[in-house]
Amino acid sequence: MQWSDAQVWSSPEIHGNMSGAMKSQIDWIPLSIGAVRPTQGKVLAVMQVSGGSQSFNAINNMRILGRWMRMFTIPNQSSVAKAYNEFEPNGTMKASGYRNRIVDVMEELMRFTYLTRDQKEFLVDRYSERSESSSVSHIK
Repeated sequence: MQWSDAQVWSSPEIHGNMSGAMKSQIDWIPLSIGAVRPTQGKVLAVMQVSGGSQSFNAINNMRILGRWMRMFTIPNQSSVAKAYNEFEPNGTMKASGYRNRIVDVMEELMRFTYLTRDQKEFLVDRYSERSESSSVSHIK
């Protein structure tokens, strides 16, 4: 998490939410290192696949988590319905509107990353963290 500028979170929708494995992975991300969240200022794209009809439940929950973790979650997203119909036997995705949307999401992720990564110090500067950092340094 610390060295990335951007991330893509993608999960199958299971029982109306992201998979337990995906949520567990997110739960293992440290909330803070020192006084700063390692996720803060990272750009995030969210996607999901489902075996049935199109839904956005997993995406919406990943979006909430990204926002809570102070990530810049891009406006675009992708949800692939009936995913079992969308892939070739060799694992590549078939040409379709779903594939086009995923490419759109990745292009937008790159654009937002280029726009924000050199501005991170300005964009994520928070009084509460400066206060906490100075309190910690006075204790030493």
